Amino acid sequence: MRPPAVEEARAIKYPEVRDLPPEEIGRLARSIAPRLMPKPGVDYKLYLGSRPELREGERLLSYTLSVCPQCYSLLVAVIFERDGKVYERKVCPEHGEFEELYFGDYATYERFRKWQRDGKGVWTPNVKLEALCPYNCGLCPRHKSHTALLNLVATNRCSLRCWYCFFYAAKAGYVYEPSLNHIRFMLREARRMLPYPAVAVQITGGEPLMRDDIVDIVRIAKEEGYKHVQVNTEGIRLALDPELAVKLREAGTNVIYMSFDGVTPFTNPKNHWEVPYTLENLRRARLGVVLVPTVIRGYNLHEVGAIIRFGVKHADIVRGVNMQPVSIVGRVPRKEREKMRVTIPDVLLEIEKQTDGQIRREDWYPVPSVVPISRFIEAITGRPQFELTTHFACGAATYIFWDDDGELIPITRFVDVEGLMQLLEREAEEIRKGKSKYMAMLSVLLKLSRYVDVSKAPKKFKSKRKFLKYIYKILVRHDYSSLGEFHYQALFLGMMHFQDPYNYDVSRVQRCEIHYVMPDGRIVPFCTFNVFPELYRDRAQRAFSYTIEEWEQLTGKKLSEEVYVRNIKKLIRGEPYRRAYEGIADVLSIPYEEHVKASKRFGIPVAE
Repeated sequence: MRPPAVEEARAIKYPEVRDLPPEEIGRLARSIAPRLMPKPGVDYKLYLGSRPELREGERLLSYTLSVCPQCYSLLVAVIFERDGKVYERKVCPEHGEFEELYFGDYATYERFRKWQRDGKGVWTPNVKLEALCPYNCGLCPRHKSHTALLNLVATNRCSLRCWYCFFYAAKAGYVYEPSLNHIRFMLREARRMLPYPAVAVQITGGEPLMRDDIVDIVRIAKEEGYKHVQVNTEGIRLALDPELAVKLREAGTNVIYMSFDGVTPFTNPKNHWEVPYTLENLRRARLGVVLVPTVIRGYNLHEVGAIIRFGVKHADIVRGVNMQPVSIVGRVPRKEREKMRVTIPDVLLEIEKQTDGQIRREDWYPVPSVVPISRFIEAITGRPQFELTTHFACGAATYIFWDDDGELIPITRFVDVEGLMQLLEREAEEIRKGKSKYMAMLSVLLKLSRYVDVSKAPKKFKSKRKFLKYIYKILVRHDYSSLGEFHYQALFLGMMHFQDPYNYDVSRVQRCEIHYVMPDGRIVPFCTFNVFPELYRDRAQRAFSYTIEEWEQLTGKKLSEEVYVRNIKKLIRGEPYRRAYEGIADVLSIPYEEHVKASKRFGIPVAE
């Protein structure tokens, strides 16, 4: 049993402070933040006196720091190669040895590792340097990357009761739902960060669309200077309320970030039946969507190719597919973890197989591979630029295009990505050494065509001039709209493997760029916030929460009455349902009873 949240933080009566101006909420939040920090000897211990041993047939790659999955104590871990795969091993004096698959292919690990570039760090840390990572978040002076995407939890309410989730309000025992003034304070905190303030925010939950003022939250984010606002949802309310999509778009929402775990009711019982209607309503509102599958071995890994095909089929509104290999939380025996565990290279191999080699492993690059673009623009402008310096093992991406015959064409088929990045890196270095910015820019523009082979490009880019125009806009105009214009011409494929206590690597979390802003104003890496919920997420949110009774009295609603009941008969009879999956999965041949079982097994009741 872990220690309870810091009791003194419960002294806050949130109904009494929720309407304070943002500045006053900020002063209160900052005064409480130090009391919410993890406490050595109470929340964790340090066991750094010895290193795990390598065994026969194992090759050392690096040492790092990790945690014990059971007690969160800090341990030395070894990253090593064995039989073509990469593993992590650590030993807790209290709970024994833990060995976990870290990266499913050593060759891909090495190909990705050469792209690692560290950022400039955090010039305006939120906390002092008083403890070791990951117990000093954040952000602290050790952190190496600025915020690329800020997550803001708008509520812990949800209308679903998914069997695996313990985050929603009824299970948590309290309602976390910061007021609009409180949200404004949190957004401002992330905008104060230097050398590059947060410019992209994801409004998440719980289910953020449960909030009646969700449109106001989007508006506030825009008012506070966020260029990109996305809403993370399971999409059910958007399926049932067509006007909501319009209102979100008009308020400034750039994209919907929607859970989508598969193309059948068996792999995606969360929102399989509603997705077709969500897409229809987003089309009418002209609001794009990114599909977000959590990929699990033995569950939906066999559908990753079909998920991509689904994205291509709906590419008029689907802006990307961002897959997330499962993060295994809780105490899970090793054999059970091995059944579920899948890493980025494993998913890439399955995509290659399931697309008949049209999308190959080599078509993907790690996130920091695009740093040379930022460094070149920074050299030209003399100003710090948005750059993606996350750890090379955290994620991968590519862009794909397609012709009328359905052939998928990754950008790497007609663009020498590696050569182009090396060119930009060289020219940026030359500028730093004193080369004329004008001459460097001219050199890049004259050489660009060497890296594009239009004979292998999709028909829309058979004119080399047209494709080079997009690259020119990004490099010369270096504005947000230029990148967005290119993005709309393709389907973005991404992959982000968030950590869990079994594969935790402190060197990864120090380079994290996907952060949460907490109600006390701290900015915390994703893989700290969610891997140690008792130390960060739950502790801070509980401090600024309502009791269920307080929330119900304030709103006049009943939390127990917010459960979604699915009308499967009505949903599967609709034309949007047939159209959405046609050519992807034969869902109409599935007996109605099987649809019902899939929904109920997942925890979502059905209106018979």
